[in-house]
Amino acid sequence: MELHILEHSLKVASIEKDGIQICTHGLIKLAFLASKTRCKFFSLTETPEDYTIIVDEEGFKELPQSEHISVADATWLALNVVSGGGNASSSQPIGVTKIAKSVIAPLADHNISVFMLSTYQTDFILVRERDLPMVMHTLSSEFTLLRVVNGETVAAHDLGVSNGFVKPKLVPRPIIHPLSSPSNMFCVTSLDPDTLPSVATLLMDVMFYSGGSKDSAASSDDSTHIRFFSFSLIEGYISLVMDEQTTQRFPNNVLFTSASGELWKMVRIGGQPLGFDECGIVAQISEPLATADIPAYYISTFKFDHALVPEENIQSVIGALRTKSTMTQ
Repeated sequence: MELHILEHSLKVASIEKDGIQICTHGLIKLAFLASKTRCKFFSLTETPEDYTIIVDEEGFKELPQSEHISVADATWLALNVVSGGGNASSSQPIGVTKIAKSVIAPLADHNISVFMLSTYQTDFILVRERDLPMVMHTLSSEFTLLRVVNGETVAAHDLGVSNGFVKPKLVPRPIIHPLSSPSNMFCVTSLDPDTLPSVATLLMDVMFYSGGSKDSAASSDDSTHIRFFSFSLIEGYISLVMDEQTTQRFPNNVLFTSASGELWKMVRIGGQPLGFDECGIVAQISEPLATADIPAYYISTFKFDHALVPEENIQSVIGALRTKSTMTQ
């Protein structure tokens, strides 16, 4: 297995709901006019609380300075596990549960916090740039480490952390944050970038006008229905995560679907904003799912984390996590 260290230097930021209008020009340019920018890594996720953006330094220049934007105090690098070589973004998704024991848990054992972004194509593990030497040392025995430099994949050089390296004492990881499962069912999908112009108006409506009557009607009779939408454009590949009702607004044959038409249920992690310094949150969730062999997408946002599991597995997930936490359905 190969672990690719991508060349993007990333910012993670939160845009307040009340401030989204001042950012729409830049966000629309990043999402729909990418050829007019030098941005190669852009993700926008809306939750009930805010919008989370993950964007490279070139893309960050497209956003205005504003009191409505909070930026995490770190530069982040994206790691990508690739099975059998090949381009990271064109590889089949590994799934967070598939890398729970080989990547997520070892990093948690070494007190390295991660920020996860699963997409339709693959899974990105974001780590702070300053943590990279320890990340490489921790994972070098399990993976062939490669860096992407100017689009070319080359061997990653040891950054010399071995001196004074102490093997951590492994401790149990109980789930300590409240968990909930909204009533929505979600789709993880994509579309051909060539078709993006034909649905740009619809996507802009979904991304920036979610408080409209369509969403209000969908949730008026269900207090556990939440607003969640994620759009990623990374190295030319588009990924979309949206609830089932939103997918029905798209024309037929635009969105990619799996043969099974699989729907996903969400487990939302956190009662209060999680912050960026606590280690092991992703591991607390992904390890029990890995043990139960349940696939999952995992999307971290500025305030909370979100795991998506197959609809038919939600009861098994609740059972697997209930032994470590109190979960509210």
